[in-house]
Amino acid sequence: MRKIGNMLLMGVMVMSLTGCGGQSTENTTTAETTAQSTESTSETELSEDSKESESDQEKQSETEDDKEKKDEASGENGTFTVGFDQNFPPMGFVGDDGEYTGFDLDLAKEVANRLGMKFIPQPISWDAKDMELDSGTVDCIWNGFTMNGREDDYTWSEPYMNNSQVFVVAADSGINGFGDLAGKIVEVQADSSAEAALKDNTELTKTFGALQTTPDYNTAFMDLEMGAVDAIAMDVIVAGYQIEQRADGDSYVILEETLASEEYGVGFKKGNEELRDKVQAALEEMAEDGTLKEISDKWFGRDVTTIGNEVFGKIGL
Repeated sequence: MRKIGNMLLMGVMVMSLTGCGGQSTENTTTAETTAQSTESTSETELSEDSKESESDQEKQSETEDDKEKKDEASGENGTFTVGFDQNFPPMGFVGDDGEYTGFDLDLAKEVANRLGMKFIPQPISWDAKDMELDSGTVDCIWNGFTMNGREDDYTWSEPYMNNSQVFVVAADSGINGFGDLAGKIVEVQADSSAEAALKDNTELTKTFGALQTTPDYNTAFMDLEMGAVDAIAMDVIVAGYQIEQRADGDSYVILEETLASEEYGVGFKKGNEELRDKVQAALEEMAEDGTLKEISDKWFGRDVTTIGNEVFGKIGL
């Protein structure tokens, strides 16, 4: 009996020790799991904090970029970026020296100097001018820019020059007036004021054999020279300059009848009165001290500007 009792006692002790050992292992495993969970949570929180920090930095960078673009569009960063068609002599074009030049660019450069800004001439595609202006790529459009019909689309300077839309034909074409354009092929620059004037005059355009567009007037004159078109509708000031500069200038004439009369102005993004007012003040100052006349004499041999002039006559050639 004593042996049996001792054996039972030993069995109880073994079972007790086994139970204690199992509980210790279980407690250790639970502690390790809790520690791992805590560590994982901390890493997740750190990762999320890092992402939030990176996001804040990106937002701050984007805000600074947006501000820089806004400053550029308003001339606040010390630059004055002028959008122009580089194939529109004498208003803006590439000179023989490869540099941008022209009447309007000379005016804009002088304005920039007086405002203490760096002048940047920015050539643009004329049919993309609104996109360039709205995006802030340029501060204004200054390039024989017709105000008429666009009054509500931009914030404008006061008109600084008069202009009219005319037809250029070959001197030996036999075309002497609008009636002779019936059945003829007429070419015009895309999205130009001449195109707008033609669209408004359907009684005339319906008599044409065809009305087609071209990206610039240099191409138009080549088409006229080759006989691909019979007439070009364009600004009279540009037409006169093109003819004068060509070696075969006597081969072209400008019809006396005008398609439309108009005014040139500097176009700013709608609502940008602040920059417009600065530019307008500089132009008026230039008119008073004779600088406008001086630049006009350089390009046209006479003063064709209207700021400060009481008589706004039609430009003659």
